[in-house]
Amino acid sequence: MRKDHLRIWVLLWIIVTWPAPLFGQPVLFPQPLSPRIANYDIEVRLDPETRTLGGKELVAWRNTSSDQVQELQFHLYLNAFRNSHSSFLLEKSREKDELKIKPEEWGFIEVDRIALASGEDLTAAMEFIHPDDDNAEDKTVFRLPLPRPVAPGETVALLVSFRARLPEPPIARAGAKKEFFFVAQWFPKVGVYQDGRWNCHQYHAHTEFFADFGVYEVRITVPEKNLVGATGVEVERRSNGDGTATHWYHAEDVHDFTWTTSPRFREYKGRAQDVEVRVLMQADHARQGPRHLAAAEKAVEYFQNWYGDYPYPNLTVVDPRPGAAEVGGMEYPTLITAGTFTGLPQGVHAVELVIIHEFGHNFWYHLVASNEFEDSWLDEGITTYAEIQISKDLYGPAGSLMDWMGIQVDDLQMRRYSYVRAPDLDPIQRNAWEYYSGSSYRANSYSKPALALITLENYLGPETMREILRAYLARYRFQHPVTADFVAVAEEVAGQDLEWFFNPALYSNAVLDYSVDRVSSRRLKPGRGYDYALSAAGEPGPARKHAAAGRGDQPEMYASEVSVRRLGEFKFPVEIEVSFADGETIRESWDGQELWKKYRYTRPAKLVAAAVDPDGKIPLDLHWGNNRRSLKEQRRAEKQGSEMLDMVKFLLRSKPE
Repeated sequence: MRKDHLRIWVLLWIIVTWPAPLFGQPVLFPQPLSPRIANYDIEVRLDPETRTLGGKELVAWRNTSSDQVQELQFHLYLNAFRNSHSSFLLEKSREKDELKIKPEEWGFIEVDRIALASGEDLTAAMEFIHPDDDNAEDKTVFRLPLPRPVAPGETVALLVSFRARLPEPPIARAGAKKEFFFVAQWFPKVGVYQDGRWNCHQYHAHTEFFADFGVYEVRITVPEKNLVGATGVEVERRSNGDGTATHWYHAEDVHDFTWTTSPRFREYKGRAQDVEVRVLMQADHARQGPRHLAAAEKAVEYFQNWYGDYPYPNLTVVDPRPGAAEVGGMEYPTLITAGTFTGLPQGVHAVELVIIHEFGHNFWYHLVASNEFEDSWLDEGITTYAEIQISKDLYGPAGSLMDWMGIQVDDLQMRRYSYVRAPDLDPIQRNAWEYYSGSSYRANSYSKPALALITLENYLGPETMREILRAYLARYRFQHPVTADFVAVAEEVAGQDLEWFFNPALYSNAVLDYSVDRVSSRRLKPGRGYDYALSAAGEPGPARKHAAAGRGDQPEMYASEVSVRRLGEFKFPVEIEVSFADGETIRESWDGQELWKKYRYTRPAKLVAAAVDPDGKIPLDLHWGNNRRSLKEQRRAEKQGSEMLDMVKFLLRSKPE
């Protein structure tokens, strides 16, 4: 690059990132909301015929640590799709989820040149590294040694020329399908320097992203007939006179930038509170545009009312093209993707739940920028919790997912299904690429933490739980909180030590499972010396009379027993409800610390059934099917088997192969 061009680019960078409104460019936040550590000025041109991007970026990274930083590290996420030897695709293949990709469908990203803003070329110093595994073929992270260290408080500016090709069809959140392009994780992105080291993980089959906040100026050149949606706000659209147009987007205090383009988008606009909502629907899904828009507006309203302010002025919702489902259901700052399920009746809320969930990430990932490589539950789990609670409030417990033709399935049931498939393969708190399997990743990042938070809410109370999330968001906006930060906020707001809950819930694979193991009830013979007044547990209902020859009228009494067990290692207080034939019920509270507990009653009515957690307050309980047992079920089980028969079955099944 000629030096006069370099000076112009640096001057432009100073102009567009200056906090005062020079030459009319927007300033969204006069006072920065974030530290603005990683800032980008990018020019990119799409060639739709070859699915390629030609880009130039000026990245300015500020050292906010107390260290002399000797090198920078960068993500090149699209290289996960450059061949079958990347860690991403190797991990996919090990899970029998191998992607069948033809050579012409691969995607990649190449850095052609990287230099200091002063002009000093550093391209030859680039070195691909693999900090997470021993795969030398993986090219999703590189390190760049610097000729001079970046001192505390200093900023280093780099000029980068790069080329990229999008995979077709899309793979894992990015790609192209004919005229539709979804461009995510597409530029060389600097990692996060924290705790004296670079946090810059490889792209794995079950990891998402981690980055610092900054200001983005991005100029996107695409065919003139195309609509564009992107992170931030559009400043200008300029026709280039050659069949292309350049869209200038500006974003502040975000930690990523994503865009999409297609000539077949149909646009719908609305507003929720102070946020402009824009929906880009595929032409053949246009009828569902109002539905997507209404769901997005509701999502904005609920999250702002329940948890805190969404500071950005806008939100864009993207409907992927048929055949591009891999980019559906994904989140980026101020831009989310949904998806269309063709033919869904109004009583099925799958589209709405996806939109609520993905917008939720703008709180639990984009405002509090937790590390999805290492603390995936802080984003996915909290977002799933909020999705379940909001959908229940919007659509009712039975209709939060489906209420159609007599079939009722709620969101909580679906999340429990995911959880019970992999309840104890891993603890929640684990690096996302180190989970046992994809099922374990999904259970421990999404479902199990959501169920744990609902369980905790039912213990602490809904208002306390909502205040915990409000406080967490307010304290860690535009920071990088970790699991211990969330736990500390929860304990502070709740005013109690919650280690007994969070330790097994987050740091172990302990299972929470309580059951009614056995119930019994037998009629006592009159005249055996029992004292009616002293033997009854609780206040009995009206006593029935039992006439016994030679004994006079005496009340008919029953001796009943309920045995409850803790089948897992997770100890949690539970309620037990015992029901009697006269309609009376007794509630017991058990701290759940011992392996079992027995309750005995002498009452003028026979026991009918007993239930652990009768109100369903503990969705983290693994087996709801063993939470209740009736006397009829107990007798049926006893009739069908015997101890001798059980022993024979055990011995026959215990032979080695």
